[in-house]
Amino acid sequence: MSTPKSPKAATVNYDYDAIVIGTGPGGEGAAMKLAKAGKRVAVVEKYRDIGGGCTHWGTIPSKALRHSVTQLIELKNNALFTNNYPQKHAFTFADVLHHTQQVIGQQVKMRSSFYNRNNCTLHFGEASFVDNHSIKVKNPDGSVEVITAQDIIIATGSRPYHPTDINFEAANIYDSDTILSLDYQPKNIVIYGAGVIGCEYASIFRGLSVKTDLINTRDRLLSFLDAEMSDALSYHFRNSGMILRHDEEYKKVESSSEGVVIHFKSGKKMKADCLLYANGRTGNTDLLNLEAVGLTPDGRGQLAINEHYQTAVDNIYAVGDVIGYPSLASAAYDQGRIAANLIITREGNKKLIKDIPTGIYTIPEISSVGKTEQMLTQQKVPYEVGRAQFKDLARSQILGSDVGSLKILFHRETKEILGIHCFGERAAEIIHIGQAIMEQEGAGNTIEYFVRTTFNYPTMAEAYRVAALNGLNRLF
Repeated sequence: MSTPKSPKAATVNYDYDAIVIGTGPGGEGAAMKLAKAGKRVAVVEKYRDIGGGCTHWGTIPSKALRHSVTQLIELKNNALFTNNYPQKHAFTFADVLHHTQQVIGQQVKMRSSFYNRNNCTLHFGEASFVDNHSIKVKNPDGSVEVITAQDIIIATGSRPYHPTDINFEAANIYDSDTILSLDYQPKNIVIYGAGVIGCEYASIFRGLSVKTDLINTRDRLLSFLDAEMSDALSYHFRNSGMILRHDEEYKKVESSSEGVVIHFKSGKKMKADCLLYANGRTGNTDLLNLEAVGLTPDGRGQLAINEHYQTAVDNIYAVGDVIGYPSLASAAYDQGRIAANLIITREGNKKLIKDIPTGIYTIPEISSVGKTEQMLTQQKVPYEVGRAQFKDLARSQILGSDVGSLKILFHRETKEILGIHCFGERAAEIIHIGQAIMEQEGAGNTIEYFVRTTFNYPTMAEAYRVAALNGLNRLF
């Protein structure tokens, strides 16, 4: 591990020990770690409430929307309710947004209490650098104040990328932030960009019976996933009535009162009531006046950092979406804490775990941790596969949720778990059982654990025992 760059000890009296810019997961993780270590912490938030993009436009609202839509799908497919109880004819996107707003309110209230009880000073306003130790805060009333600190952490997050040739001011063109203001039910929608955000919103709209066209600029969905998981998602998307178009790029987008027409470079064109553009993110660095401290973001507004989350300026750190990959709320919390730990101890003895779990909240859900089959094949690792189909599990049959599977990849000789991939409802929860064993040192990481232990019955966790037996039976 490289030695962190050590900022010189403070020789002046600063207002605070540290300033954290942004209250999303990265900013919160940093601020809480610093405050609990007795540091004087100031937190600057541009929006009117704390929580960042994660709480107000990203993770929380999209997952709350998905949950509501999933419940509607389950209700529609449950004969007990459809035969015996009257239902509203149809639920709209605006209907399910009500639950989302309630969850956002609960999150803001809870997270505000964290800052209050840990004595963090909150500044609501737009932050920009004056120099390496000074931040100018432009308050909502137009007044300006300057605050100083020994160390500064940038946790400003990201926003949807806007290509300049698309008019996002048009009433029927949205990004993943503004889609939350959609107040009518479109008959059909085109979603451009089949990354995690695009796939999640495609699930939501199709679950609300909106005709959905998902445009992918690559050759398959979520190509970073194990191919089997990607193929399963593609199948279920198409099975739901969704139209998938791979290897397509737009040439131009036309908006009128009659809808949106997307012209593709391939010569195709497509018309819909509205367009959701979900192809890429941009780091929120443009308003920070980074030139004042000699920092230059890349073309997507992201900052370069070392393994300790220090930028090229020793006392300025960056965490979360503003540094790019992995761009996960879960990782951002840890990045914030790791950066804060270096400020507290001046020792770079903490780092992010190697295998970060991925949760993708499509319908059905996907989660994975560790290597894919494609990686192991390329690396010439002798592995075997253990599978469990959800349709064979008693708990899944009881829930009426029989779509999905669990796949465990393990070393043929040592039986070390190398990767776990789950497709189906509660996948993001189920994955952590396997992750806990996979993270054990030495002989503790073994697929044998799942046949030695006893699982509650009936549970979804039982899939691990079924998959482990399936895989071990393949050995010879």
